[in-house]
Amino acid sequence: MSSFQVLLFLFFLNVICNASDSINTTNFLKDEESIVSSNGTFRLSFFSPPNTTNRYVGIYYNKLPMMKVVWVANRNNPLRNSLGSFQISKDDNLQVLNGQKHILWSSNVTLSQLATNMSKAQLLDSGNLVLFSSDNNIIWQSFDHAGNTLLPHMSLVYNKATGKNSIVQAWKNPSDPSQGRFTTALGPSVLPEFFIWDNGRRYYRSGPWNGNWFLGIEVAVPSFQSHGIIIQTDGKGNTSLEFSIPPFLLTNYELSYQGTARQQYWDDTKGDWNALWEAPDNECGFYGRCGEYGSCNFLSSPICECLKGFEPKVRQEWESGNWSNGCTRTKQLQCGAKGAKENVFFSLPQMKPPADTNWLQGLDQDSCRTQCLSNCSCSAYAFDIGVGCMTWSGNLIDTQQFSSSGVNLYLRLSHSELGNNKRLKIIVTVTAVSGTATLVAIVYFLCRRKAREAKRNNTLLDILEVNPSLDKFEELPLFKFEKLSAATNNFQESNKLGQGGFGPVYKGTLEDGQEVAIKRLSGTSRQGVEEFMNEVLVISKLQHRNLVKLLGCCVELLERMLIYDYMPNKSLDAFLFDPQKKGILDWKKRYSIIEGICRGILYLHRDSRLKIIHRDLKAANILLDENLNPKISDFGMARIFGGSQSEADTTRVVGTYGYMPPEYAIEGRFSEKSDVFSFGVLLLEIITGKKTRWFDESSLSLLGYVWKQWNEDNYISLIDPVIAYQGFEAEISKCIHVGLLCVQEYAQDRPDISDVIAKLIASSTADFQKPKQPGFTRFMRDTSSSTQSHQTSSTNGLSITKISGR
Repeated sequence: MSSFQVLLFLFFLNVICNASDSINTTNFLKDEESIVSSNGTFRLSFFSPPNTTNRYVGIYYNKLPMMKVVWVANRNNPLRNSLGSFQISKDDNLQVLNGQKHILWSSNVTLSQLATNMSKAQLLDSGNLVLFSSDNNIIWQSFDHAGNTLLPHMSLVYNKATGKNSIVQAWKNPSDPSQGRFTTALGPSVLPEFFIWDNGRRYYRSGPWNGNWFLGIEVAVPSFQSHGIIIQTDGKGNTSLEFSIPPFLLTNYELSYQGTARQQYWDDTKGDWNALWEAPDNECGFYGRCGEYGSCNFLSSPICECLKGFEPKVRQEWESGNWSNGCTRTKQLQCGAKGAKENVFFSLPQMKPPADTNWLQGLDQDSCRTQCLSNCSCSAYAFDIGVGCMTWSGNLIDTQQFSSSGVNLYLRLSHSELGNNKRLKIIVTVTAVSGTATLVAIVYFLCRRKAREAKRNNTLLDILEVNPSLDKFEELPLFKFEKLSAATNNFQESNKLGQGGFGPVYKGTLEDGQEVAIKRLSGTSRQGVEEFMNEVLVISKLQHRNLVKLLGCCVELLERMLIYDYMPNKSLDAFLFDPQKKGILDWKKRYSIIEGICRGILYLHRDSRLKIIHRDLKAANILLDENLNPKISDFGMARIFGGSQSEADTTRVVGTYGYMPPEYAIEGRFSEKSDVFSFGVLLLEIITGKKTRWFDESSLSLLGYVWKQWNEDNYISLIDPVIAYQGFEAEISKCIHVGLLCVQEYAQDRPDISDVIAKLIASSTADFQKPKQPGFTRFMRDTSSSTQSHQTSSTNGLSITKISGR
């Protein structure tokens, strides 16, 4: 290299290392020029988003391997070529001009705010672009005009007196930074909370701020202080929200074009952004998901249920998965002095507070209750130590059942809704409607049962009168109702673990201290006595470390309950689809869970005395013990195959859409390969961390998306970011391959479970056959789901119609 070349190299190196952080009235930026903050963190220059040649002036992180734009000047007016400029005008405004010197964007500072023609625009280390006057006063700054991103020390501000409300507005799409449909802003409420709006309609809300965290965001450790959220309010409705993070951590709050709010930080070890939290993070996060007086729990199926004392307004719509019309009271409230005596409050623990909170300052919890009871329009109240007294008038909407955090919501009901003689009233009502014949049958049943009880205590013989086909059952302990009621504190909501198609599941502690899980058949359950008996028949004959253990059952009058070992970590979906918990499941744990599920299925299909087809394998039916070992549960839909039987037909299709194979969903034909298909879906969910009902932009289902990325040799993009870069890519790739083999459209193409296990432990995939296209790779997008029986139905965009005489 010549001395001239060395000098030239050193010159350009000096220019690069000492890039200016500012422009002035005589020095402007042309395309391909830039300014960089003095610490090198941020850069301002012209750029083009992916898949477009349009040019914009924006600020982005300077040192990251991927471009992350945090602010755009001319977001609604792009340049069509590279002839633009960014400069300070003669009237001291920042402007983006095109090649014809037309103004595409301006800071629009009025003349009265300007000082002299000696302005300077500087990109600060915080990422804030500031326009200074000659005496160094700030006359304009980008931090006051957020795009789709908030940086540390930027603020969302709501001023009730002036109506000023700063917003974050999403891009239209990844290639177009113009104003999209979604916005974030603080809500017009005395208690601070933030909303996401979809074209002016409520899309998501955080719930009120209690000084440490938002009560409507479920957090494992209920404090946002570690995330640097600072809320300031004067108690009069004037509020500001700001992020304050240590300078060594790159973090921001971003509102995506799809409506997801996400606070994220840059992880150098992974070379990508990690979420501290995001919202909505599940189906229940969408505003008013279950309508008025409906409560949402994304761990249950269905996810919506009416609050205590309420019933669906339109039952047919509700049962089909359309919950938008919500619920209505089963018994209207009385007002006035008489009403105060007849009304009671029913406690709902760990709830997201409903929308439109009234805040009553200076009241303790007892005063809060009294205040609500004395107000005829008050439908509920809650008390939080950080907020104080909250009440709600009129209809309650946007409530959600949490597994942690939240508030105790006290729902106002008529006293008769909590009467002690409810079971007797049900019997009397049924008797009156059904007539004398039903009365005789009930009396006969009760007498026969009482006569047998002295002779046959604690065995399943007590329920032979209900179902004579049970005479081949092995003996199983029969629990007394009063003991189970005592174990669950009279089935208190605080002991409720979840809600399924069978009914609610409660945690109980028996007299000897043993913890149990109690499934209680709901009177409105779509899964009736037949499924209850079927589950007893199947699982009472099964013993395996990867199957949940049935301890006994309860059959008294109208009660049907199953008692199981208690699983402290609940179900797999509670970890896998929870952004705060999924990190607990690293790849080794996930692979161990996959192996355990396989062993359990192998036992059902091959190694038990009976050949069992489960028919409802899904993440919600995989329970996890204290060591995260998997236990297959919920055998209400299972079928026993006899002898050499390999498949069966039914006109009653049951199970969960998304996990059903095509031959079963469409023709009612099921076999071992049906469970293999469901396992394949579950395997891909474990790897991707996405639900089977997840859709990408092109309406591809999870199976369709995995198939597409696999064929494009882009399997790395399928791996859940939580487990990516852990050094197990080859093993994960093998599991994806096995998963795709399991979900092939035709049953004969799928491996059996023993072959699946052999492939999972194989050292190489060289001998694996190439998977064929999965069944159901494309659906109409719909977030409803169900576990029910149909002959002709349409749910989740999957049309199921019987096409044979089976």
